[in-house]
Amino acid sequence: MEKTLKDLSTEDKIKAAARKIFTKKGYSATRTRDIAKEAGINLALLNYYFRSKEKLFEIVMLENFGQFIEGVRELIYERTTSLDQKVNVLVEFYINQMNENPDLPLFVLNEVRSNPKTLKNNGFTRDMLLKSIFMQQLVEELKQNKKTELNPLHLVMNIFSMTIFPFIASPLILKAGNLSVQDFKTIMEERKKLIPQWIKKMLLNK
Repeated sequence: MEKTLKDLSTEDKIKAAARKIFTKKGYSATRTRDIAKEAGINLALLNYYFRSKEKLFEIVMLENFGQFIEGVRELIYERTTSLDQKVNVLVEFYINQMNENPDLPLFVLNEVRSNPKTLKNNGFTRDMLLKSIFMQQLVEELKQNKKTELNPLHLVMNIFSMTIFPFIASPLILKAGNLSVQDFKTIMEERKKLIPQWIKKMLLNK
C-alpha cells in the first residue's frame, strides 16, 4: 500500500527521535517508550511503523552508516580526479555531513566499537579502501616525494580525524574556546580549505 505524506513524515519523525535517543543513551539503555516520547507519539503508533527496537536501530544505523560510506565510495574509485581533488572533496563532504548531523559520528563510532560486524554488514570491506584509486594515488605521491617509509594509512587517519573529531569533541571545544555554535560552524568552514593544505604539507614534508 502506498504511503501518504503524513505516513512518511511520521516515520521520519520516529527515526529522528530514535537517532537522538540511541546517540544519547546507547542501544542497551534505550527503550521504545523513550523514542515514542521524544517523537511525540504513543507507543502503539511506534510499534505500528517499526516492529521492535532492534528493527528500528537496524534501519537508523544503516542509514547513518550509509551517509559515512556511500558518499565517498564512488569518489575514491574515480580515475579522472587527482589526489588533491579527492582530498578536497572528502573534507568538504564530511564537514557538510557533520554540520547537518552533528551527532552522526559519535552514533556511528559507538556502534562500530560495540559491534564490529556493523562494518561488514553494511558493505565496508578492507579492500574497499586499500584497493581504491585514492590509495593508489596516495602511495604514488609518497613515492614521488621519497617518503615510502610512511604508511599511507597515517594520511587517511589524519584526513578523517581532522575532519570528524572536532564534531565529536564539539562540547569541549565550544567551552574551551568560548565559542557559540555559529562560531564553531565558521571554524569548520575554514577547515575545508586548511585541512587539504595540511595534508599536502604532510605529503611534501615542508
